[in-house]
Amino acid sequence: MRVVQRDRTDRLGEGPLWSVRENALYWVDIIDRRINRLSFEDGHTNSFGQPDHTAWIIEREQGGFLAGIGRDAVFLDLPSNHIQRLCTVEHGKPANRLNDAKADGTGRVWAGTMPVSCDTPNGAFYRIDPDGTVCEVDSPYTIANGPAIDCGGAFLLHTDTATRTIFRFAINDDGTLGERQIYIEFESDWGNPDGMTFDADGGLWVACWGAGCVARFDSSGRRERAIALPASQITNCAFAGPDLDRMFVTSASEGVEEPYGGALFEIEPGCRGLLPNRFMG
Repeated sequence: MRVVQRDRTDRLGEGPLWSVRENALYWVDIIDRRINRLSFEDGHTNSFGQPDHTAWIIEREQGGFLAGIGRDAVFLDLPSNHIQRLCTVEHGKPANRLNDAKADGTGRVWAGTMPVSCDTPNGAFYRIDPDGTVCEVDSPYTIANGPAIDCGGAFLLHTDTATRTIFRFAINDDGTLGERQIYIEFESDWGNPDGMTFDADGGLWVACWGAGCVARFDSSGRRERAIALPASQITNCAFAGPDLDRMFVTSASEGVEEPYGGALFEIEPGCRGLLPNRFMG
């Protein structure tokens, strides 16, 4: 394990994204309203301030990014930081914001919302189509988190961190979801499930908020092993590098006094990941 050296830590680091075309890792600081970038060429890290809570960043197939800022999904060009709104995911819920999101193999984005206060089940789960159409697919959520989509696109996993439960949904051909099924219920000493990603062998890696680790679950949902980290509030993880055999892990410093709270970590997962999907809009 190593701590990535940089001149700041994150209040709420999240959403790590490997960019093949830039040979760089992106991630966000939701509360500090920043997008961070780590160059794999020279190890330099820089960041870009944003106008509102910044929940996620996903590459677009045609170039640039789609980002979740406030309750809007926006086209984003970096480093110019030019923003163009594609859609508002929620109308009439000013106390909410976007949280974690992922693109699937068809180029759609699946994104959750949650109250900024993190204390009421006022959020939901949405599908954002390439043309900007927004469709609510599941609710309610208090802390909607961690979409993970299997490599074949047959199902996705989503979690409500507040209820310590990871749910499984079949993805239908028309973009609707099947019935919500309980996939993994976290035991009391596992922390709370946060961001997650699949590896190339079908294993599920979950960031364990409050437990200071990332854990791997096999395809049956059995907790196989965990890798400890020197921060309690672990938020998300992603495979990166040309061979997708490096894993980067985000964390949060908000509300805790820890030497490595809010750091970006690199660990050795002992396996390879999958390329992230891009938004086709």
